[in-house]
Amino acid sequence: MSGTVSSPSAAASSSSSAAIAQAGTSALGSLSGNFSNFLSLLMTQLQNQDPTTPMDSSQFTSELVQFTSVEQQISTNSDLTQLIQLTQASQVEQSASLIGKPVTVSGTQMSLQNSSGTINFNTATAEPVAIAVYNSSGTQVQTASLTSAAGANTWNWNGQSASGQAMPDGAYTVTVTALGANNTSSNVPFTTTATATSVQNNSGTVEIQMGGLTLPFSAVQSVGH
Repeated sequence: MSGTVSSPSAAASSSSSAAIAQAGTSALGSLSGNFSNFLSLLMTQLQNQDPTTPMDSSQFTSELVQFTSVEQQISTNSDLTQLIQLTQASQVEQSASLIGKPVTVSGTQMSLQNSSGTINFNTATAEPVAIAVYNSSGTQVQTASLTSAAGANTWNWNGQSASGQAMPDGAYTVTVTALGANNTSSNVPFTTTATATSVQNNSGTVEIQMGGLTLPFSAVQSVGH
């Protein structure tokens, strides 16, 4: 399954970053112009001051320091913006190598691709486990009851509802519940494995898409071959 790295949100993020950089450059240019005007006025005042009542040197020295400090701050912000842009571009470029590969991610949803979805979970001991699958409207579409093995477990969904209807590909919310003794229950964390279809930069956050499921790149646990 193939995908593209670029997306409208990535383009919007790029435009936003460019606007920030342009604003920083404009602010720096405006400050530099004001600084030049300030120096020109200061020199005029010094040349025309009354020798018997000279200007307070500490006052205009303080103003010089303030101008210089603000100028350095604006310049630093511009440099940081450029650094962030380069870092984000590098992350997207590196993440693009995941496209077409099976990727395991953490979260609360499963990606159904080509009528197939997979979740992975661990239990300390062999115990009864209940799995429920919900669509985007929050309606439960499938359930499964099984006895887990101690350690790693995998559950595959064929994309069919409880009534045997084929469900559309996309993102489905999943709950995995361990059923203990005395009617106690506890949620079991899980991961889902699906094929990466695209990578995008969304407002500074690199995201990976697996069909209809989109998660931040930080959710990636492992990548297959």
